[in-house]
Amino acid sequence: MQTSPLGRTGTSVSRYCLGSMTWGGPTPMREAHQQIDMALDHAITFLDTAEVFPVAPVRAETVGRTERIIGLWFERNGRRGEVTLATKQAGRGLGMVRGEAAITPATIRDALEGCLRRLRTDYIDLYQFHWPNRGAYHNRRNWDYDPAGQSAAAVRQNMADCLGALQDEVRRGTIRHFGLTHESAWGMAQWLALADAGAGPRPVTVQNEYSLLCRAFDTDLAELAVNEDLGLLAFAPLAWGLLTGKYRDGPLPAGARTAVVPTLAGRLTDRARSAADAYVRLAERAGLDPIGMALAWVAGRPFTTSVVFGATTSEQLAHILAQTDLTLTPDVRTAIDALHRDHPMPF
Repeated sequence: MQTSPLGRTGTSVSRYCLGSMTWGGPTPMREAHQQIDMALDHAITFLDTAEVFPVAPVRAETVGRTERIIGLWFERNGRRGEVTLATKQAGRGLGMVRGEAAITPATIRDALEGCLRRLRTDYIDLYQFHWPNRGAYHNRRNWDYDPAGQSAAAVRQNMADCLGALQDEVRRGTIRHFGLTHESAWGMAQWLALADAGAGPRPVTVQNEYSLLCRAFDTDLAELAVNEDLGLLAFAPLAWGLLTGKYRDGPLPAGARTAVVPTLAGRLTDRARSAADAYVRLAERAGLDPIGMALAWVAGRPFTTSVVFGATTSEQLAHILAQTDLTLTPDVRTAIDALHRDHPMPF
């Protein structure tokens, strides 16, 4: 398993990261524990979760359940030191945790203590803010996202105050590194500038959606990421299953995520199915598994630190793990670029 540098920290993480958003939902605890074991057996030592998990859908009664499942795995086998652990504090827009409370210095310690308690650990390797306070155009909210009402000064002041609170946690030893999710180029530029001016820990990653079907990062954050040593943690690299081929033709498959999220949160469109079919057919012509092709393409991007993937079942995970050593040929990459021009951002 290849590794990637984590920003400018001098440490590295595995090129693939095991996501956990179904654990405690459709994936029961015993199977979740089995998945962690399987990932470690394949040298995937990076694990991502969030206090709001499980999701798809999010339910108030299950908030925190995924972290508790992971905490029990740590407690039962004593292997905490083998895992680079990332979790997230829910922000405004993920209201199941603290209502519509924004992320502020007043919420950080309480949220972090809850994560530590559920995860049964005394430190988090990568602590992330889950959704910007000001909102974001990610997750197909770009159609109506309007930044006109923002106060740039107020946004920056909140960021500086939060960085100060995070620095207190770094000194306390409860977090080691800091990252964001669903951020924009402008937002990341502010976080980096404030951190470089001494406000607090420098962000090392941004976790945004990125796949063959969702390439906003290419024209938004890619330049900043490369020049500022900011790594992408690419979530939904299989576009919620679209790139596996299971939604190609005919009725939707039984047991698929569409049973609880009918449109895959707006991703399941005619254009997206057409684009996904084109990529699956390309993989078949090249003699590749479409899952392997989709993952390898994301992993090979110059700004990718790690590819965050998940699986509902251990059988699905085994299939994915068999693909993680794939490297794409220049011919396949060229063909992918051509398809992207034919099918730009289909959702």
